Amino acid sequence: MKKKVLYNLLLILPLLLLMQCVSESENSSTANGDEPFSAAFVEENSGNSSANENGAEADIEERIHNSRDNAITAAVEKASNSVVSIMVSAVVDRPVHPYDELFRHFFGDRLQRDNARIGSGFIISDDGLVVTNQHVVGNNPTEIVISTTYGNTYVAELIGSDELTDIALLKIQSDDPFPFVEMSDSDDVRVGEWAIALGNPFGLFEDGKPTVTVGVVSAMNRDFRPDPSNPRVYLDMIQTDASINSGNSGGPLLNSNGEVIGINTFIYTGGTGAGFVGLGFAIPSNRIDRIITQLLTSGSVMLDYNPGLKFTSMTEQLVYRYRLPYVQGLLVTEVNKDGPAFESGIMPGDIILRIGGERVVGEMHAWALLREYNEGDEMDIELLRDNNRYETEIYLRKRITAEQTE
Repeated sequence: MKKKVLYNLLLILPLLLLMQCVSESENSSTANGDEPFSAAFVEENSGNSSANENGAEADIEERIHNSRDNAITAAVEKASNSVVSIMVSAVVDRPVHPYDELFRHFFGDRLQRDNARIGSGFIISDDGLVVTNQHVVGNNPTEIVISTTYGNTYVAELIGSDELTDIALLKIQSDDPFPFVEMSDSDDVRVGEWAIALGNPFGLFEDGKPTVTVGVVSAMNRDFRPDPSNPRVYLDMIQTDASINSGNSGGPLLNSNGEVIGINTFIYTGGTGAGFVGLGFAIPSNRIDRIITQLLTSGSVMLDYNPGLKFTSMTEQLVYRYRLPYVQGLLVTEVNKDGPAFESGIMPGDIILRIGGERVVGEMHAWALLREYNEGDEMDIELLRDNNRYETEIYLRKRITAEQTE
């Protein structure tokens, strides 16, 4: 009997020890914050796992989105709403066919027809001043319509334009406040920095946003000699490889801060006729600022000084007629005895070869060079007289008007 009882105790004792270990393990898990195993525990932890995964995915997406933000996207977002599309209507003369007697009888030798041009521009003030190229608006526009990136359309007035520098200033006819872009100092532009061109190439502005092309500033201070058939002269141009195409004219060229460094104006095709080949040119912002200041105050551009002389381009006819040296430059035709040119020793018959160290190509080129000076400056002149070269300086005095002499 005693053996049997002892045998049963030996069987029960391991079971009691096992139960005590399990109990201690559960207590330890509960104390450490671990829940006992159950279906609810599995379901709850499965939900937590999904939440953790979704949170991780959201965090990854946010980091990817943030990694796409850069100086270029920030500049585009800053300046896009100030870019406008410009539609210009004008009446042009079309020659009548020489054998079309019926049209000649009713309309004369020329027939007028409507012409439309599309270009770009950008707003520079909250009251709706718009800068663009003069060749976008032309000489005699009959109507100018401005379209914004946010879908509004306005009629604009031509405040003034300057064909020589190819700059025009418009005013939107509205009392609405407008987003505008700021101008930068183009003298601080560095070769190799980002250049961002915004505009309306090929009339693609209907989607509500300007087209963006990106490149770098390829070179600075590019001068283009005047074409006798083109009244415009381009000096100190900014060269860029950001794509500029038809309709981009008048749009802004931005730096990475979203500020205007120039107006997209023309491209160079190298005679291929194949469109953009990597050479685009923009009028620098400092020249824009000088021109639009005068356009805003007087509607036209004129020198604030009087050089005191008149001149004309050297031509073969002048060379043969007056037996002049066959050189490129300006023939001085008249000198005011009370003006600064006379005081510097310049006389009629002199040939001006250089202005400020720049070789003078012709009359239009000379006027473009003269615009680089202001009242109070000294202008270096190199001239030819009796086949001898001379150098002199003209001190540019303030222009005297009729009102100032009263």
